Amino acid sequence: MSRIVLASSNKGKLEEFRSILNLPDTDLIAQSEFGVIDAEETGCTFVENALIKARHASSETGLPSIADDSGIEVDALHGEPGVFSARYAGVQGSGSDSANNLKLLASLKKVPENKRSARFHCVIVFLRHKKDPTPIICSGAWEGRILARTSGINGFGYDPLFYVPSQKCTSAELAPNIKNSLSHRGQALRKFITCWNNLP
Repeated sequence: MSRIVLASSNKGKLEEFRSILNLPDTDLIAQSEFGVIDAEETGCTFVENALIKARHASSETGLPSIADDSGIEVDALHGEPGVFSARYAGVQGSGSDSANNLKLLASLKKVPENKRSARFHCVIVFLRHKKDPTPIICSGAWEGRILARTSGINGFGYDPLFYVPSQKCTSAELAPNIKNSLSHRGQALRKFITCWNNLP
């Protein structure tokens, strides 16, 4: 069985990746299992940050790697938090989700509901090795809007604030299989599966 390292220590993200990808004869392992710490995300775009993370994980483990960089873009905030979504409140790690959600709510306090359009973006990068000159890059986007209060307990990140009009609920209120069929990450990963199946 071949192994691919996921350039993340986020357990929720690992579960989503494993659920959607389900690659035959392939074991997806979080970088934390190898003692690899998160790379510093110094890029200005989701693509740059995903590449940084994938190269770091592959370099540290010697394995093929897959990484994503994702975040939420709010129109009323001129695209913020964007690439800073995971550290919007200035912290990352334990407790950051609630802090980020509180900051987003505070930033939108005076914005009416019909002006709170937003979308999740996700970029997936796959490297066969640390110096891979032709990485696979796939992306997805998921449209919605930001509520005035959190709702739901599933998922992670901004899911409790992200309202999905077609489902009449937040991302955090969706069953995992429904979320994966709609989400930005699900879209990007399904594109990756097509690319994976066409690898020489």
